[in-house]
Amino acid sequence: MSALAARLSRFAASELAHNWVRNASAIAGTIIILAFALMVSFGPMLVAQDPYDVRQLDLMDAFKPPAWLEGGTAQYLLGTDQQGRDVLASIIHGSRISLFIGFTAMLASCLIGTTLGLLAGFYGGRLDSLIMRIADIQLSFPSVLTALFLMSAFGTGVEKVLIALTSVGWVVYARTVRGSTLREKGREYVQAARVSGLSNARIILRHILPNVLTPLIVVATIQVGTFILIEASLSFLGVGVPITRPSLGLLIKNGFDVLFSGLWWISVFPGLFIMLIVFGINLLGDFLRDELNPRLK
Repeated sequence: MSALAARLSRFAASELAHNWVRNASAIAGTIIILAFALMVSFGPMLVAQDPYDVRQLDLMDAFKPPAWLEGGTAQYLLGTDQQGRDVLASIIHGSRISLFIGFTAMLASCLIGTTLGLLAGFYGGRLDSLIMRIADIQLSFPSVLTALFLMSAFGTGVEKVLIALTSVGWVVYARTVRGSTLREKGREYVQAARVSGLSNARIILRHILPNVLTPLIVVATIQVGTFILIEASLSFLGVGVPITRPSLGLLIKNGFDVLFSGLWWISVFPGLFIMLIVFGINLLGDFLRDELNPRLK
């Protein structure tokens, strides 16, 4: 516990923390992210209805407007959809899927891309050429188009969405880490490690990897928001998550089918939630980019 307290104390005294408390955008982004984290963790306990338990649904409650409009009730604060599901409860459950996919795909992409980038930058030669040519081919296609093609081939499902997003997301990490590794492997501390007889694996993990992590933090932060948007696009097109595990994108799709009938709240509120979480992530990502990139100092 004392070690944790010491680390927190050092962080509080750091330049990053000093600049964070003076940056309104970073504070706002952090608050938004924490609010969503609390919502997906404890939100299901605060809503009376499980929107995907058919035993709790009543078609007589379908198409109820938000509570502040005529015909709305306090029981359904943001209204109900065509099946009588509470829109707020659906958003809370859908946000859990969207955030889970965004963060999990980011971690998988970071792991694969960092590994390939370290190998390409450290060993060079044919391995470097092979990995970078694959990355170039990957970058020649839009990420959404590639993910759409993979989902059309694999079918729907959370696991398949994760595979598709990881397949399009590893490239940016590989290229970033490769460039940093090429710069770091010529430094004196790496040469000293070679002279001391350390193995290549030990040099990569103990010496190079810690020094290439800073740009990855920025990339990872922003990529979470990107993955949430891509997943929402796939689900909206009907090739993302199944209806039994709906994300915010699928909720928007369900509401879009009746949007022009005046039932705007079914799709508008999930869309606002996506916009808000991506906005918060980008605010924090922009702050980290400015603080952790020495070229912007």
